[in-house]
Amino acid sequence: MFRLVLLRGRKTIKVGLVAALSGQSAKSGEAIIRGLSTAIDEINAAGGVNGRKIELVARDDESNPGKGLLAARELVQREKVAVLFGGLDTPVSLAIVPFANQSKVPFMGVWAGGTNITRNGAADNYVFRVSAVDAYVGEALVEYAIKKKGAKAPGMILINNPWGESNEEALTEALKKRNMQAVGIEKFETNDVDVVPQLSRLKTGGCRCTVPGGKCGAVISGRQIARAHGLGCAGGLPLGAGRWTLY
Repeated sequence: MFRLVLLRGRKTIKVGLVAALSGQSAKSGEAIIRGLSTAIDEINAAGGVNGRKIELVARDDESNPGKGLLAARELVQREKVAVLFGGLDTPVSLAIVPFANQSKVPFMGVWAGGTNITRNGAADNYVFRVSAVDAYVGEALVEYAIKKKGAKAPGMILINNPWGESNEEALTEALKKRNMQAVGIEKFETNDVDVVPQLSRLKTGGCRCTVPGGKCGAVISGRQIARAHGLGCAGGLPLGAGRWTLY
């Protein structure tokens, strides 16, 4: 029931979305809007909820935690949404979590993977998710890399933000269970276009496989890996196991 009880006098039930609708992550926001809109259209066509139509109100967080929090406040306090949906970026979702719990507004994570979005320590936790959890993803990636690819001497290359921290914690724990540890951990920024220096340092440190975590084009570009091979890493970085698998 949540806030729906408080909003019975309204003709429609508003649901809010805070996601990246511009910038390099805009496609993710567009995909979420399409999914929500499809579900809302189906519900409304079937008569809505207790005879009331659902209305989607979306705001652009620009992948910025501060702007995401402001957008969440505006949706709850001004638009009176009954529930909030989140977007791609873990840092934005983490900024919204305390406000959602304080306001007792359900906050549904549909994409961001940071473990502590839902495992946030709140006594009354109003945060839910249908997205992957980094704690589980890290375990699955390490299991795949070792069992399927025979990976040894792993290194990590992670985005330098709370999502990267969540990945690092999950992967480190998964390796620890197998009496292993990363031979190196490198970070990159969202706007980086080249990760060859990081890959070179991992190679020099004895890395034999990489586990990337992030949405930077530098990490998912096969060209970057080819350039790394040109630096003498052909035998040194044979495998990448991540949300975007690199070979």
